[in-house]
Formats: sequence, structure tokens, C-alpha cells
Amino acid sequence: MSSPATAPDAAAMRFLAEQSNAWPFEEARKIVARLKKKPKDEVLFETGYGPSGLPHIGTFGEVARTTMVRHAFRVLTEDRIKTRLLAFSDDMDGLRKIPDNIPNKERIAAHLNKPLTRVPDPFGTHDSFGAHNNARLRAFLDAFGFDYEFGSSTDYYTSGRFDAALLRVLDRYDEVMAIMLPSLREERAASYSPFLPVCPRSGIVLQVPIVARDVKAGTISYDDPETRERVSVPVTGGSCKLQWKPDWAMRWHALGVDYEMAGKDLIDSVKLSGEICRALGGAPPEGFNYELFLDEKGQKISKSKGNGLTIEEWLRYASPESLSLFMYREPKAAKRLYFDVIPRNVDEYQQHLEAYARQDDRQRLTNPVWHIHAGAPPEADMPVTFQMLLTLVATSNAENAETLWGFIRRYRPGVTPASHPRLAAHVECAIHYFRDFVLPEKKYRAASEAERVALQDLRDALTQLSEDARAEDIQNVVYEIGRREPFLDHAKKAKDGKPGVSLEWFNMLYQVLLGQQKGPRFGSFVAVYGLGNTVAMIDGALARSA
Repeated sequence: MSSPATAPDAAAMRFLAEQSNAWPFEEARKIVARLKKKPKDEVLFETGYGPSGLPHIGTFGEVARTTMVRHAFRVLTEDRIKTRLLAFSDDMDGLRKIPDNIPNKERIAAHLNKPLTRVPDPFGTHDSFGAHNNARLRAFLDAFGFDYEFGSSTDYYTSGRFDAALLRVLDRYDEVMAIMLPSLREERAASYSPFLPVCPRSGIVLQVPIVARDVKAGTISYDDPETRERVSVPVTGGSCKLQWKPDWAMRWHALGVDYEMAGKDLIDSVKLSGEICRALGGAPPEGFNYELFLDEKGQKISKSKGNGLTIEEWLRYASPESLSLFMYREPKAAKRLYFDVIPRNVDEYQQHLEAYARQDDRQRLTNPVWHIHAGAPPEADMPVTFQMLLTLVATSNAENAETLWGFIRRYRPGVTPASHPRLAAHVECAIHYFRDFVLPEKKYRAASEAERVALQDLRDALTQLSEDARAEDIQNVVYEIGRREPFLDHAKKAKDGKPGVSLEWFNMLYQVLLGQQKGPRFGSFVAVYGLGNTVAMIDGALARSA
């Protein structure tokens, strides 16, 4: 992660940041206000992960967004207060059900309700299922260069790090129960306890009524549901864990967490955990509730179901920066997270990067790339848009990168994979995206008689241009040919005062010539694809609709 503004302009950046309406600064100002009430030498940011399923993009998003808030706080405080980011895994939770998206389900069927770190790894690569999923998360966070510390619930419980806080929960047991019971159904409330013993006999995380408590000894007692024997266990040392809402509160209190965001579906849980944290003598962290990610059917993304996109899938089709942009924008608005959102985010990231060079410092603080790159975005150097690459692949049915580079070299002489490595990565991503999503859906529609006439005129006009015609000159020709019925837009006037051209003209070009619903600016596409190739493409479309 890049450092905040250097010393000479740190004060000036802080002044601008105090006035910025970018959401990371709005969140960071909450922490500044918190410290004014209760100063401390270090601020702890936390993100949570439940490793009952493989990490998904939502998991990454929470770390990415929290990192943006952390950097905003560093700018607001001129980096005078130490900060830490703890990525905490609830890997001591019991495995309640077998995830849909794992192999060798039979290997873990006999281990339901055991802590995730005691469930065998169905992938066969780690000591446990929890360890496997933790490793997957850490590998991705490391690949993105996040500055974080990893925390394991199992490690914290068994090492005694939570012991003092667990004894505090036992001491404040009645207060915790008074907070939790009104939120539970009558049947659940009858047997509820904030403590979940880990059965010494079976290793299962038990949800059983607590029949006795000994605050002085630090123990709880329960009746074994199978043997009916009375069992007493310490609440410390990993012999028990807490139900997740008291657990969340205990962790905030034990670690002194200052900031943690959570999904909108956890609003009530955040309130309850906050009340419990106060009952323990702590102060709940600042934060906000972000909206949920939805799959292509509008359903909430679930780790155990494996719906939506995985981190690896996004990176197969697009750059890491485009994923960060997706996470930055409108965190309090529900967003559909499916493959068709990728191209837009790739190109809009580049547009923000290009705009950054033209902006003053105040404007830059509201530019997503400033937050994505911790105040130090790279120079914009992407000569071809991702949408253009997709269209080139779709039009040429390119099966290898070299074919695409042939078009690119015609359009931008001197541009090579070596000189533009990020473009080279985009080329590979575009080929993957085309093969997996565009090709299966590719459908050419036949041109109507009026469209055939217009296409023939466009073909003839393009043949009159020189091979080195500029994209803008080609676009002007395309526009003028489309200035006819049924493509006129009488509500939109051109510069010469005549009716403009409707989107239907360009939509027809995409659908008839390219077999897709949309595409890049057509003149730019022709400049890259080549006039001769475009004329041949029009001939093919005319032949298909003859």
C-alpha cells in the first residue's frame, strides 16, 4: 500500500480531505471524532470472514473498502497515529452444513458441527477445511498487496488471548442474556446461552442450555445431550466459544476495535453486539452497513452456495483495479455482481485514471483511483479500450493474442506487449471473456430492406476512404450514412441544425454486423479492425440477409 501524502503537502491534503464528500473520508472522519472523545495511540480496523465456504468477492470487498477508509484516516491525521488492519477469521465456528461448491463432500459429512479447524480439508491440501479457506483468503489478499494482519478465532481462543474477555462475559452473563433474549423466538430463548461448549467427548460445538455457572472458577456446566451426564468446562482456553453476536461484541471489547463495516443484513446484529460490547465495558466500533451483492437472479451471494462470482473468476476476465472500482462505487447501493458488469468496470477505471491527470487536488480526492491506489495512481497508458478488444475478438473470432496484436499494431504503431504489459493482460482477459460469454450468445440478426440499403451505402462510402483514415473521419462517415429514415432522431439536432442520428442506427450495426447488442464507438472500431476487413464484414452481412 502506498504511503499517504508526503510531509511537505500533508497539511494541505488534510485540509482538502476534511472537506471532501468522498465516502472513505466521511467514514474516516467518524474515527477522528471518536479519538477526540477518547484519545489512543493506535487505531484498529477489523474485517471479518466466515470460512464455512470459499472466499468470494464480497469478502475481498470488505477488506478493500476498509483499506480505503484506513488510508483516508491516515491522510486526515497526517499519519501521526499508528493504524492496523486485522482480517479476522471465525474459523472456530461449527460447520452447520456441507457447502455446495466443494469436492469430496463425503470426507466432511461425519464432521458436521465441529469447529472448522477440526473438519478435514475436502481439497486435501491443508490440515483442515478452515485452514484451507483461510489460506485461500490470505493468498488473494497478499496478491493485492493489502497491508493487514491475519487473525484466527481458533488461535485467539486456544492461546488464551480472549480469556480475560470471556471471563468478563461470564461475570456479565445476566446483562448479556437480557440483551439477547428479547431478540429470540420463545423456543430458542428457552435454551439459549451465549456460551457454546466444545464437547470433550465428540469435539462438536454444542448448542445446549447452561445449567450452572461458577464465576469464581470460570466454568459453566451443561448436560451432555447423548450421555445425559453433567459436564463442567472452563470458558477459557478454547473449551468454549461464544454465540456469534456475543462473540463479535467480545472481540470488539477484547481487541479494542475502532472500525468495522458490515453488510446491510447485519444491521440488527450490529446493534445487539454494540449493546453487549457496552455491557462488557467496551465501546463498539465506528462503521457503516454496506448493501449486499446480488447474483444474476437477484439473490444474495452466499459462500456456501457458491453463487455469484469468485475472486479467481473476476481476475480471469478483468484487471484487479476494475474489481477495486466495483467495490469503491456506491457501497450503500445494492449491486448485481455477475459477469456482464466486468467490461464496464474495466473501461470506467481507465476513464477515471485518464481524468486524474487533468484534475486539481480537490477533484482528485473524489476520484476513485485516488482511493484504489492509496493516493498514488499510476499514469494512464491504455491505447485500446476493453470493449474495443472484446469487439475485435468477437469480430475476428480470434483464438490467440497474436491476432489481436495485429489489429492493435495497425491502430497504434509501436505498441507491443513489452511496451504495454497492462494492455497485454487485457488482451488475454478479452479472449477468455469472449470464449466463455460472448461466443455462446453470439447471434446475428438479418437486416431489413431499409437497413440493407443503408449498409450498402456505408460499404461504398468506406471504400472511398484511405487506409490510414482517422477514427474521427470514419465516425463522421458512419454518422452521415445513418442520417436517414428510419434512423433519424428529430428530437436531437446535429451541429448543422439538421435532425440527428438515433441509437437505433448504431444498434443495428452491432446486431447485424457484430452479432452483439452493443459495442465501442464504431468509427474507432473500424480504424482498429481495418477498412478492408470492415467492408468484407458488411459484404458478409448483406449476403446473409439476401
